Amino acid sequence: MDLKLEMIVLPVSDTDRAKAFYEKAGFRLDVDYTADEAFRAVHLTPPGSECSIIFGEGMTSITPGSFQGLYLIVSDIQEAHADLTARGIEVSEIFHDAGLFFHGHGGGDVTHRNPGQERLPGPHPERSSYGSFLTFSDPDGNGWVLQEVSQRLPGR
Repeated sequence: MDLKLEMIVLPVSDTDRAKAFYEKAGFRLDVDYTADEAFRAVHLTPPGSECSIIFGEGMTSITPGSFQGLYLIVSDIQEAHADLTARGIEVSEIFHDAGLFFHGHGGGDVTHRNPGQERLPGPHPERSSYGSFLTFSDPDGNGWVLQEVSQRLPGR
């Protein structure tokens, strides 16, 4: 049996502001449906993704901005940085982890500071797949991580 992640309900405080932000970031608007003043659903999909986000009025009681570590995978981290910057999205500088894996998801800050988990500037020195990152947050503070993956691990 396949179990495919298709949708993430994202907590936002202002539906129109969030919609404008994600469209500016290049997400495709799939649906903007209003049933009444108590329910509105805005559904967007990142380019190339099979998983979408949905937000709006009457969608969730989760605190806006509380989601951290939402991963978007890109094939070229430098190209992604240039594209998002050109769209007017405020992104971090590209970085890599002193170890194998980025260990921070709190608003783009490193939250685990054990030895070998420091954030280092620039892409991974060998451009190792899964090794380079950048972060950005939406207007509510929901935190996204872009990770460069040029070659998938077996089974993916």
